[in-house]
Amino acid sequence: IHVFHVSFQECSKKQKNDDTQNTSVDALSSNDGTGEKNEFDTLANAKILLSDCLACDSCMTLEEGARVFQQNQKEFFRILNLNKKCDTSKHKVLAVSICPQSLPYFAAKFNLSVNEAAKKLCGFLKSLGVHYVFDTTIAADFSILESQREFVQRYQRRNQEEHALPMFASACPGWIRYAERVLTNLVTSHICTAKSPQQIMGSLVKGYFARQQNLSPDKIFHVVVAPCYDKKLEALREDFYTALYNSPEVDCVLTSGEIVQIMEQKNVSMKDVTEVAVDSLFDDLKEGDVVRHDGNRSDGYLEHIFKHAAKELFGMDVKEITYKALKNKDFQEVTLEKDGETVLRFAAAYGFRNIQNMVLKLKKGKFLYHFVEVLACPGGCLNGKGQAQTEDGKPDKALLSQMEEVYTAIPVRLPEANLHVQRMYQDWLEGMDSKKVQDTLHTTYSAVNQTTSSLDIKW
Repeated sequence: IHVFHVSFQECSKKQKNDDTQNTSVDALSSNDGTGEKNEFDTLANAKILLSDCLACDSCMTLEEGARVFQQNQKEFFRILNLNKKCDTSKHKVLAVSICPQSLPYFAAKFNLSVNEAAKKLCGFLKSLGVHYVFDTTIAADFSILESQREFVQRYQRRNQEEHALPMFASACPGWIRYAERVLTNLVTSHICTAKSPQQIMGSLVKGYFARQQNLSPDKIFHVVVAPCYDKKLEALREDFYTALYNSPEVDCVLTSGEIVQIMEQKNVSMKDVTEVAVDSLFDDLKEGDVVRHDGNRSDGYLEHIFKHAAKELFGMDVKEITYKALKNKDFQEVTLEKDGETVLRFAAAYGFRNIQNMVLKLKKGKFLYHFVEVLACPGGCLNGKGQAQTEDGKPDKALLSQMEEVYTAIPVRLPEANLHVQRMYQDWLEGMDSKKVQDTLHTTYSAVNQTTSSLDIKW
């Protein structure tokens, strides 16, 4: 029996800045239940550092804490070890999905091009016994397309529906967790209902891909490699679960840093790893060169939705977007002018100080924005605490700067240009306005625990 000790501290978000304490928890034992030691036993003894995570007493229960910390390298190796044993009835198909914001970390850390990093990471994972390695960009395509459509619909209903606007982005689990656990329904009703790329990828792997491979979803163990720890919390959501098969859409989230720990403990050098092409969800196709979405540090919801709304609502083609920094570099706005009038006003709010200021303005009825791209990490997704910090928990500014260079150099592909996505809307999702699209690509967000009044928190 594994005894789990989690000490909860005062909510780290109540501090006045974004420098937070670390909560360190020993990883669970990798013993697979048979009492035997296995070849992976020496791996994954690293501590999990939950820096700047929402895993505090305001936001996470003891049960959730235990389940979050089970999502570590040892759980990953438990499945790999299970697959080496003779009982094939217990074997799992191991699929790993990699977030686009994790690839620049591997590229910068090991001095590789982003395409080399993707192929070497795929080669390394497959050398461990992983069967499929996917890129989650296609899931972000779906998430952005659904967010675009929802924004236009909300804008058109803005005079009839009190909570139609502003619309807040829903891709960041840290922000979602905070909104649901600390804020009121006044705020959560403004959150876009499109699922995040991680969870849409879960639907693709456990739904579409499982069906293509004639596999039961519970026979797939789906791991996501992500830049931040809050993705582990997101994977636990009850609405991201295939009840019929007792199977979560994402079984385990490992941060980019946790993957590097595995490499180090395996004494594997990235330069010696064989490059292997990343898998596609479609037949026996392989992925080509890495592509990304607009936006310098994230999936670029603001830019995509802004350009789409300008075209759909006002017939204007916006080629380049100009950001105007306001109080700080992590709070910027973008506006669209038509006939001398501001018709669209968008903002990007990164980090909790900016989020709190935004919420206070909303509650006071002084909110001017139609859409806000909200991200919990100052600096955005590339700066996730699972990859962009030194061993002592401080931000690795030099590495972050390199990651930004790598990420900016990746070519942009519009979600509308992905023919696979268009085909899947018809073949898999039964059309763009179907019930299946709502069930598969959307969820609902609502306040679940009013333990803390956000207005009382000193930020």
